[in-house]
Amino acid sequence: MKAPKFNTKSLYLSLVLCIFLFAVPTGHSADSSKDRLGDITNNLKELPGKTVESVTSLAESIDANTIRELSSKTMENVTTLAKALDPNAILTSPGATTLGPNLKKLIPVGIKDAERTFFDKNNLMILLMAGGGSIALHDRADERLAGHFERHRSIPRDMDKIVDLTGGPGIHFAATGLWYYMAANNKNEISKQRSLAMVRALGVTNITTLVLKGIVNNHTPNGKSMAWPSGHTASSFCVASVLDEFYGPKVGVPAYLFAGFVGYRMMDSGDHWASDVLFGGVLGYVVGHSVAGEHKRLELAGFDVQPLIGTQSGKSAAGIMLSKRF
Repeated sequence: MKAPKFNTKSLYLSLVLCIFLFAVPTGHSADSSKDRLGDITNNLKELPGKTVESVTSLAESIDANTIRELSSKTMENVTTLAKALDPNAILTSPGATTLGPNLKKLIPVGIKDAERTFFDKNNLMILLMAGGGSIALHDRADERLAGHFERHRSIPRDMDKIVDLTGGPGIHFAATGLWYYMAANNKNEISKQRSLAMVRALGVTNITTLVLKGIVNNHTPNGKSMAWPSGHTASSFCVASVLDEFYGPKVGVPAYLFAGFVGYRMMDSGDHWASDVLFGGVLGYVVGHSVAGEHKRLELAGFDVQPLIGTQSGKSAAGIMLSKRF
């Protein structure tokens, strides 16, 4: 088994717009058309009398207090809409109770999330070190590790399928949509905000993963294309990081353990090299914490994560440092 070298190439990425056309059924018979025309004529004859009755009832039901209340609610809705249109206020705005309008606003917010994540010096240093480690692992150990997993499969087939499904981005987006739907029905604003943050983090993670896959476009141990980085691992660690930010170690630690198992499954099945899993995990971790903890430092189990550059045995070395103030 030979690990292919990373081949970098330029790709033109295009956005495909899907247009859905809805056709209205036609082809009624002549008799049916005559019947429908007669019904319409009769309804038109009765319309003036019904219209006068409706207008009279409406006038009787509206008083000055009703008009003032309606005006007040209208101004309140206009104010809410104005706030909701501000991308920076998407997680604090009380507007937009359905997922559709929020998804439209998430596009500019997602762009800002990506800029804030990838242009932060600490995040950039961590990702560069993960990339360097991934390249070193690919050149020195990927073939040996892939050969070991090929000879010693440890995950049963049924469990392999379950982990492959639950560790994939599709399930993550679907579960987040269900989370938002339940929060909206229960009028739980905090859960709505958190589910939208999860969508934002997953969006940045998976789009970044797809772009990197398209640029590198190397093959997996089992011969599939677009190996690096692992999308399942990146998405799973993104979910774990967001949950850790919102709910702490009680939820975060089990989520990290599952994300790690997803990465292990990717190697055990031959779907990914160890280097794919390494960078995917770091990418998901960095994006998840950056988006969910927008105004917080990058943390791991309560410790600040910082890049560390120094010397060891007279040679330069790089890594990460965990620090905490008491």
